Amino acid sequence: MPGTLLDWRDSSHWSWEQLPCRYCGSPTHLRDSRGKPADKVCAEQALADQAAEAADAYEIGNP
Repeated sequence: MPGTLLDWRDSSHWSWEQLPCRYCGSPTHLRDSRGKPADKVCAEQALADQAAEAADAYEIGNP
């Protein structure tokens, strides 16, 4: 569920320097869990997409 994977209150998600979001290119002060510039919404959507892809890959009955 978006909003539950990263604790955005943690100071490691903030930088005084604005850089382009790695997903959409908009300027952001926020950083993802790897320290890369990423808007909150973009980072959480990317994590949700990765989780869905992994679940699909390991679904029973998939070749």
